[in-house]
Amino acid sequence: MTRLVVTGTGTGVGKTVVTAAVAALAARRGSCTVVKPGQTGVVDGAPGDLADVQRLAGAQVRTLELVRYPDPLSPAAAARLSGRPTLDPAVFYDAVLRLDDDLVLVEGAGGLLVRFDEDGTTLADLARGLRAPVLVVVDAGLGTLNATALTLEALAHRGLELLGLVVGSWPAEPGLAERSNLRDLETLGARPLLGVLPAGAGALPAEEFLAAARAGLAPQLGGVFDPAAHRRRWGP
Repeated sequence: MTRLVVTGTGTGVGKTVVTAAVAALAARRGSCTVVKPGQTGVVDGAPGDLADVQRLAGAQVRTLELVRYPDPLSPAAAARLSGRPTLDPAVFYDAVLRLDDDLVLVEGAGGLLVRFDEDGTTLADLARGLRAPVLVVVDAGLGTLNATALTLEALAHRGLELLGLVVGSWPAEPGLAERSNLRDLETLGARPLLGVLPAGAGALPAEEFLAAARAGLAPQLGGVFDPAAHRRRWGP
């Protein structure tokens, strides 16, 4: 069994879509569960991030959501505002360690250091407790290099293993910043990119999404993406 934590350099970088893509490919090879420790900004009974994962990756992917809050804030702030309990790390570890799937994906909320409780528990702490590597989803455009560098520095400072970087949304017509950032992102990560998913992939039907996932993720994640070929095509 493999456990993998998925985080992003911020909100809106395509973290859920990348999680769904990894899950879609993993489910074709074996069993897969996606765990969402904390869902925010979604009222009770409404579809959250895990509903998007199942819509894109297929019903064969199991999902588990541990806490939910209606306000679009960090989990700690949303829990405080709603009066609901915060995530109990012991409950989280127990739930994840009970799973025996071939792959267990843990998708965070926001970035690596977003707080889940008033004690300051972050996704980095949960990843360290699981001894799980971290996949970082990054933006393609201007500003991504600083956000990525800060996230990678936080990972290294905590002794966490970086699996790699995936660009969550690559525009159909990338500009100079996006094209230039390809090489710089690989320099920051000290390894080739593990994937580049096209913008709008989250709106595709399941079968088309599966094809996009296979084309957009590297062999380490079950796909056929070639970072060198992508860089040759789009690099400045």
